[in-house]
Amino acid sequence: MKKSKLFAALGTLLMVGTLAACGSSGGNKDAAKGTTDTKEDKQMEVLGDNVQFDPNKLVNDGKPIEMEYWTWNEGDPAITMAKEYEKIYPNVTIKVVNHPWEDYWTKLPLALKGKNGPAIFNVHNSQHDILIPYMAPYDIKTADLQADFTSVDAHISEDKVYYIDSLINTGNIYYNKAMWSEAGLTDADIPKTWDQFREVAKKLTKKDGDKLTQAGFNWNAETYSAIYQGLNYQKGELLFDESGKVANYNNDVTKENLQFLIDLYEKDGVGSKDFGAESSQSFGNGQAAMVYKWGWYQNELRTNYPDIDFGVFATPTPTEETPFAYDRYNGESTPGINKNQTKEEQALAQDFLKYCLANDEYSKTGALALASFPTKKSLAEDKDLLADPVLSAIAPRVERLIWPGPFPATVETSATQTMEDVLFNGMNIDEGLKEGQAKMEKDMKDTDFTSLESSYAFFDELK
Repeated sequence: MKKSKLFAALGTLLMVGTLAACGSSGGNKDAAKGTTDTKEDKQMEVLGDNVQFDPNKLVNDGKPIEMEYWTWNEGDPAITMAKEYEKIYPNVTIKVVNHPWEDYWTKLPLALKGKNGPAIFNVHNSQHDILIPYMAPYDIKTADLQADFTSVDAHISEDKVYYIDSLINTGNIYYNKAMWSEAGLTDADIPKTWDQFREVAKKLTKKDGDKLTQAGFNWNAETYSAIYQGLNYQKGELLFDESGKVANYNNDVTKENLQFLIDLYEKDGVGSKDFGAESSQSFGNGQAAMVYKWGWYQNELRTNYPDIDFGVFATPTPTEETPFAYDRYNGESTPGINKNQTKEEQALAQDFLKYCLANDEYSKTGALALASFPTKKSLAEDKDLLADPVLSAIAPRVERLIWPGPFPATVETSATQTMEDVLFNGMNIDEGLKEGQAKMEKDMKDTDFTSLESSYAFFDELK
């Protein structure tokens, strides 16, 4: 997933609306010390099912307290939640500190080492190893989290949880509706298998003699590094070996799937490595009828290519039977709590976190802005979410998506290099896979990464 596009999409969050309607508290203002809250009974309902938030209390005994929340984007949904939380508790000030993505991962770890760091902060799972030494576990029962959210199990460490996924995303097929209709295709032609997909792609392809003028399917540029993982998972091939520490790239399934993608171009002629070098742009410019992309692409189309009338359908599978997994997913993380802050600020951070997790609007607003499916079970059939084309495509597959953990970048970059060597440089596939495997093993040798594939709910199907 492209972080820059994802974080730009977050900027739309504040336009969605107020996240929660909150009552007001009584309080006395002391100019020197801030506001003291004196109203314990806020006359407000308790939020949540299993993870609950009861607003009818005093926070910090009603005495003024301030904490910082660090993030990398002004559209972070926790910012709006913080404003609503302050309305409930007038003695609380949540100071938002915003750093650009590039600076965030330098400044945050340094701040967390000392006593002056933020009490609570935005988390991205790609930075897990950097952040986890400074994080306090959630003061929420793991069983309650599991009861309310999917995808919790992969984040349990010695029965403790330090963050979870509030949203998840995965790959889908985006198609040009005008091209689809022009080719005489209807909703009944949406392919369920890859063989059906090949035939549809052929119908969507246009040529002027031998010259390709419209690609039925374009997988150029960054697509391969994402799609190969899903293709392998569909056939029950894991990304890592039994130890969870070594990449599993050089195998017959990877070879078969790379050959399939190449054959779409070289045998079926539905696209070309030389036509529409960047698949995202090619689709947006009306040169390609179908592409494989994650949720961020919906926002890119609406922002940069508003004239494209597009639809979305679930990525096909080898057969119409349920596969081992439909694809890999990645999650948008809930906030982390700084274990080095004062006990008062940590308590406030825990309470604010519980407010976010108990409130459906925290997850729902983020889901709509990022085209990422909420892991909160109470939102699984939300009509507003299912009206979104990407979310409606993801919904039936949520339970059969697998997360291998925040793996090192080489798993994607080395795979991309292999694809380019084979597709553009004429390298034999066997040699390319061998070199890709060697590069991944070398790059991962000194990392602490261990795959979380074994925590997948259907992992035992491989035995």
